[in-house]
Amino acid sequence: MRLAFAALAALTVLSPPLASAQPFPIERGQAGRPDFSEDSVLQSVIDAPLRSAAERARDAHRHPFETLTFWGLQPGQTVVEIDPGAGAWWTHILAPYASRTGGRYVAAWVDTANPQTPQAAREARAGLEATFAADPANFGTSSVVDFGPLSGVGMPDQSADMVVVARAFHNWARAEGRTDRYMAEFFRVLKPGGYLVIEQHRAEDGVDLMTSAATGYVPESYVIEAARRAGFVLEARSDLNANPMDSRDHPFGVWTLPPVRRSSQDGRELTAAERAHFDAIGESDRMTLRFVRPVPPFN
Repeated sequence: MRLAFAALAALTVLSPPLASAQPFPIERGQAGRPDFSEDSVLQSVIDAPLRSAAERARDAHRHPFETLTFWGLQPGQTVVEIDPGAGAWWTHILAPYASRTGGRYVAAWVDTANPQTPQAAREARAGLEATFAADPANFGTSSVVDFGPLSGVGMPDQSADMVVVARAFHNWARAEGRTDRYMAEFFRVLKPGGYLVIEQHRAEDGVDLMTSAATGYVPESYVIEAARRAGFVLEARSDLNANPMDSRDHPFGVWTLPPVRRSSQDGRELTAAERAHFDAIGESDRMTLRFVRPVPPFN
């Protein structure tokens, strides 16, 4: 069974049971708890023709069914994906799933209120909005809201059940205060009991943050401590997306590896043997984390 793999991946549960895990009625505005059961709708979305052959080829490295099950994706949730980008790899799973299960998908991408936002970024966001509007059968009511250092996340307080952040912290770490700003925003928009879930290229703990971030990797401890400062509790961590073959020492950083496969930069060009070596590594070693916004104690 697919779930057996996810169950093994989720063995490292770090926090004690929360009040919300008890069999009390779910209060208004409180996110529901994941049931970690088999989800035939999720599997059908992953297998759907909306996803390109190139997207599906990456499933062997990114484990979408197992990862989303570990993260606690459920029918009917409001899911906010941070900085999905033009590639929209998670979007093509999360948005149709939300549509088919009575939930809502929101892409938080591009700060249109910021006059310094490049025109190319504005056009890319408009393209995603047009994609949603042109295909309601797959995307339902999916929408795009502002996201950036000026606007934060363009969502009301306590309006989301899940916030998804994939492969973004290496960008934020290089701008002073950016990670803390965004973590506070994720906490603000999540309902009590809601989940902040993270997939990120992982550096070894103890390395210099600025050096590792420039290559696309950050230490797991950096992400965990930033989340804790914002008020989150680390509920579980998984090596589901670990890759022990990734030495993190690549000529062009993480972008040397698939799927980017950068092969030349600043006069340095990989040989055919080097290219084959990095392709054999596969995608990066990644942390997979699940944080919860704590539920206030019952009075």
